Amino acid sequence: MLKIYNSLAREKQNFVPITPGSVRMYVCGMTVYDYCHLGHARVLVVFDMVQRWLRASGLEVNYVRNITDIDDKIIKRAFDNKESIGELTERFIRCMDEDAAALGVEKPDHEPRATAYIPQMLELIRRLEANGLAYQTAAGDMNFSVRKFPGYGKLSGKSVDDLRAGERVDVDGTKDDPLDFVLWKHAKPGEPFWASPWGNGRPGWHIECSAMGSDLLGKHFDIHGGGQDLQFPHHENEIAQSEGAHRCRFVNYWMHNGFVRVDDEKMSKSLGNFFTIREILKKYDPEVLRFFILRAHYRSPLNYSEGHLDDARQALSRLYTALKAVPAEIAPIEWNQSPALRFRQAMDDDFNTPEACAVLFELAGEVNRSQSPVLAGQLRALAGLLGLLTRDPQVFLQATPRNEGEISAADIEALIGQRVAAKQRKDYAAADRIRSELATAGVILEDGAKGTGWRRA
Repeated sequence: MLKIYNSLAREKQNFVPITPGSVRMYVCGMTVYDYCHLGHARVLVVFDMVQRWLRASGLEVNYVRNITDIDDKIIKRAFDNKESIGELTERFIRCMDEDAAALGVEKPDHEPRATAYIPQMLELIRRLEANGLAYQTAAGDMNFSVRKFPGYGKLSGKSVDDLRAGERVDVDGTKDDPLDFVLWKHAKPGEPFWASPWGNGRPGWHIECSAMGSDLLGKHFDIHGGGQDLQFPHHENEIAQSEGAHRCRFVNYWMHNGFVRVDDEKMSKSLGNFFTIREILKKYDPEVLRFFILRAHYRSPLNYSEGHLDDARQALSRLYTALKAVPAEIAPIEWNQSPALRFRQAMDDDFNTPEACAVLFELAGEVNRSQSPVLAGQLRALAGLLGLLTRDPQVFLQATPRNEGEISAADIEALIGQRVAAKQRKDYAAADRIRSELATAGVILEDGAKGTGWRRA
């Protein structure tokens, strides 16, 4: 049985869907005012892996990943760029889609935009007001009254009395309590706004996910996911809003992927170690980045460095090399037999992709020893469930270099031609020099009955 670490319960629990045979899952998506960074890449890949495994387990999945297309950062960036909010958000949504596709991330079943769900947000706020959990400030904002919701803090483990004013919220003297958070912001001059019973304004950040999740998946659904940084206050506030409005449990299983670090330091623009997906993909194949992310357990910290990316590239090359040598025979996965059984056990243990990847390497070793097309087919099929090994091995192993200074395919072929000519005239010293030169450049030659092949190391 699939076990999921539930952040709310702080333990692994057997996964029991609300409706047998189906799963409803919501994941907090991107705020589209800039290019997606490495942290976004992890969220995209991790929850793509989760939905793939749920489907592979025979479950019908309804997967929602939202887009935040209105907030303070978006308004400021559009103003600074002298462009409309719509132009800015459309541009970065396109960029996000391109990055996700490059990483092999499948589109979610629904990708709602916040601005399309204003009526649902207003209805949710109206319910909260009717239930005595929302009030309007003198400034015109609608706020959530944290102390009136008795379960506040159950996800993050934070006590209301211990929370300090100003922790990820602005101190506002018009609030009843410094811990209260905004549901609806009154309109400021020059900002976009929508009409509401409380005056012109726009939604607060937290309310959008409560509204979109309940509208698309119901008031009570199975899984809610996102980065660990969202656990408090965003997800805590989602619970308060949703359960305060609907008076029923909001989500059964909360999943949070771990933080991303760069060379053992927190990723930060101020430290100069901030990387967008696009910057990384200038130097590394997208599948290498996906594999790097999946080699770590989703709840563990992910430490990014070029050394770790280089190691991931070499490791992925070993898997592709096994498939290059043996044509894969496509057949149904034998789930009751090893190694598929061990792969399934790993994935059912809270999506343990490091152990699942270890099974792939063991299987690749068996393919190399036995030259079995059946085992090669199993390797490709199991890896495919993680979104890996989906390309022709030759294409991956001879991929166009992304690092400056790497030798091109045309130059490699030219040197191989020179080596063949040297061997024909029995100048074996020259042939060996060319092999050594290519090896130094990271190219491995593979002599065979049909000639000389090659791959990048």
